[in-house]
Amino acid sequence: MGSSLMEKSSFLAASPSMLLLNQHKNRVFLPFGGKRVQHQVMTRKGVKSTTLVAAISEDLDLVKVVPEKAVKFKVRAVVTVRNKNKEDFKETFVKHLDAFTDKIGRNVALELVSNDIDPKTKAPKKSNEAVLRDWSKKSNLKTERVNYTAEFVVDSNFGIPGAITVANKHQQEFFLESITIEGFACGPVHFPCNSWVQSKKDHPGKRIFFSNQPYLPDETPAGLRALREKELRELRGDGNGERKLSDRIYDFDVYNDLGNPDKGIDFARRCLEVTKGRILGAVEQDVLRPILVCLLSLLDQNQYHVSFIIQPCLIYQLLEPDLNSESRVEKPLPIYVPRDEQFEESKMNAFSTGRLKGLLHSIIPLLMASISNNKDFKGFSDIDSLYSEGLLLKLGLQDEILKKIPMPKAVSKIQEGGLLKYDVPKIVSKDKFAWLRDDEFARQAIAGVNPVNIERLHVYPPVSKLDPEIYGPQESALKEEHISGQLNGMTVQQALDSSRLYIIDYHDIYLPFLDRMNALDGRKSYATRTIFFLTDSGTLKPIAIELSLPPTSPNTRSKRVLAPPVDATTYWMWQLAKAHVCSNDAGVHQLVNHWLRTHATMEPFILAAHRQMSAMHPIFKLLDPHMRYTLEINALARQSLISVDGVIESCFTPDRYCSAAAYKSWRFDQEGLPADLIRRGMAVPDPTQPHGLKLTIEDYPYATDGLMIWGAIENWVRNYVNHYYPDSTHVCNDKELQAWYAESINVGHADVRHAEWWPTLATPEDLISILTTIIWLASAQHAALNFGQYPYGGYVPNRPPLMRRLIPDENDPEYAVFLSDPQKYFFCALPSLLQATKFMAVVDTLSTHSPDEEYLGERHHQSIWSGDAEVIEAFYEFSAEIRQIEKEIEKRNTDPNLKNRCGAGVLPYELLAPSSEPGVTCRGVPNSVSI
Repeated sequence: MGSSLMEKSSFLAASPSMLLLNQHKNRVFLPFGGKRVQHQVMTRKGVKSTTLVAAISEDLDLVKVVPEKAVKFKVRAVVTVRNKNKEDFKETFVKHLDAFTDKIGRNVALELVSNDIDPKTKAPKKSNEAVLRDWSKKSNLKTERVNYTAEFVVDSNFGIPGAITVANKHQQEFFLESITIEGFACGPVHFPCNSWVQSKKDHPGKRIFFSNQPYLPDETPAGLRALREKELRELRGDGNGERKLSDRIYDFDVYNDLGNPDKGIDFARRCLEVTKGRILGAVEQDVLRPILVCLLSLLDQNQYHVSFIIQPCLIYQLLEPDLNSESRVEKPLPIYVPRDEQFEESKMNAFSTGRLKGLLHSIIPLLMASISNNKDFKGFSDIDSLYSEGLLLKLGLQDEILKKIPMPKAVSKIQEGGLLKYDVPKIVSKDKFAWLRDDEFARQAIAGVNPVNIERLHVYPPVSKLDPEIYGPQESALKEEHISGQLNGMTVQQALDSSRLYIIDYHDIYLPFLDRMNALDGRKSYATRTIFFLTDSGTLKPIAIELSLPPTSPNTRSKRVLAPPVDATTYWMWQLAKAHVCSNDAGVHQLVNHWLRTHATMEPFILAAHRQMSAMHPIFKLLDPHMRYTLEINALARQSLISVDGVIESCFTPDRYCSAAAYKSWRFDQEGLPADLIRRGMAVPDPTQPHGLKLTIEDYPYATDGLMIWGAIENWVRNYVNHYYPDSTHVCNDKELQAWYAESINVGHADVRHAEWWPTLATPEDLISILTTIIWLASAQHAALNFGQYPYGGYVPNRPPLMRRLIPDENDPEYAVFLSDPQKYFFCALPSLLQATKFMAVVDTLSTHSPDEEYLGERHHQSIWSGDAEVIEAFYEFSAEIRQIEKEIEKRNTDPNLKNRCGAGVLPYELLAPSSEPGVTCRGVPNSVSI
């Protein structure tokens, strides 16, 4: 409403001689008819602004001193509260009760706090307490948002409001979206809140909300300094007591509840624990524990896997599985995360629908397995039927199940409505048999759901780094003769020197644990190496696959090499070999690249940000959209994904043999896209090129699209950081910023806190690099690794998460079975019906965008999330750049010269296309790790 409100609003009752300072525009306003004069004010980076000292009369061009007696005037608060779409009986009853008691004084009270200190009381200036009007009248409104008003009376020397306190005297919490104060000369003052305000009966203190004006710690207005510290103390908590779901406390502790030893030794899982450092409690709701699980590679003790550590410590030791284990909180009961980190209603509804779908998809095959001996797919038609006719109908067991186990009518309706059907995955939507081709198998290594493991081959044959006394010779079984005929006339050395040979190498990751993995019922795996050749057309082709098993004796054949097929028998062996490669790849993708490198390692940075940086800190404001929902989705993963007998154990190759081994090679300084590409040899440094590097495969969709997004993020972060940190002194002297980074490393990543590779935080350029990496990992990297899971993995033959048969050779008893019916053998080697459908349901949920998704270049309260106009303008420029990138990606996907993303039956590469509709779309880059 701006200055016009000052001239016309009934909320202002002041004499014509009163003058208020416009802090943001550095101008002075006269409320009624007076002449406007310019008044020089120092900027935020200079001396703090002062309040008005003089006004000019209409009749006399003389400067007069304002009377010492302050004039009172009214201002109005417009408070936006978000309603729930669905309420249970208790919530509805309490809402009506609150509407009634609101009339008799049990209401919502607000109080303004000025940026300035009262010279008499030496305390911040405060308004009178005002209550929200018409709560009882509007309680039954069914709109998504309801606006309430409150009226304050303040003095003319009140200054600018920088904070507002809210006391909820109702019985029930409410979601406070925003508050706007109208009536000050500076124009509307915005308070983006986006927080649940608890009842005073649960949390007696007042909630504190700050305006959208950002301040570095040493620039905090005097009237807000105490509140800034108070709010941070409340968010940190004191480490004691049992957490309630309504709490807002962020704290660190270990995950020690993945196992469930109360159910028996088979359900026990060991936990890495600290021998020094304080453990915060032994009940599940005690404190939020960040994930630092680095799953994969597999543990030495055959029935346990390592959980994780996030706690100040010096030494870790393995504990007995039944010691220091917290009792698990099983679904549907919720695990504690701070109240504002929990899913909002639309997100929870979408996630719950996915869970119901997954539950039904898991239960029905389980019932079928208990009734029928048929636990395997018979052929392609059985898999196709999952998409066309549903689980019960086509597999011919609907009548049998309904006779033996009568299903509720609701389930029957769900079956009719298609909820028990799966959507057709994109990989078979254009070309049903594309997945069988070698060029598609290779294309997915650079344009599929896991394009981050391929490396340029520097030495051939590759050499293992494992101990030869334990794991056999380090030399590979690959020889020059295996590939020399497939290099377009080049020698092997020429192909190496010209960057034409590439490898996906899982040998050293899997080999130490294959004996125990293959001893499990229904699990058979190799440690694989796959060699690719870069053709003249810019596409890759697989030219050799090495399959390794642990040597059982000096004379045992533990390694074999398969080449592209030359006849019917080698064709099916080659298909089995590719399936084993995909199985290896699926485990590493899910546990290391997706879970560890985005979900797990980001959580400490998020926790530390809430604990150490005020909501008014400019860096917190920058990171805020990139932290949304991550704590909640990680807690849900703890219940279902990484827990004992969870999805990871039951559906992926490593099963229960998972550990923190992969975390040992994790390095934050190599997680940025340019650094990662150079580390893998997929790019070489070149200062003449954009981003300072040149790709060795020009048509590498993940890298080419990713570098555009990386560059846009880096430009946006650079503009933002330079706006607040003109030099290194500002960075070093920012105590909140330094505390955030120090806690992220020393507590959040405690076991690698002494690593020399951690970037320093001493200059604006350091900060730009750190923040760009964090935002990249939370947004684009996670999107590239997550939202293609169902489009590529939903068709299990294309990307089986585990295998159940090894490839027989001439001396194996199964070889005759394989020769007699190779297709049947292939399907027996794939996951069972139960394993496949459970996996499909999970990746379907993980690949789904919710309706309230916020994508890169978007954010809540787009125009008012910051009170700094220059920053808002820079953000709009960033948004425009992201939209332009999306257009460029669309253009690339129609370029016939880019054969890895365009061609007959070839899927366009859209995983880094920024926007998306809700659902499974195989595109879209949300701001945060939110699923």
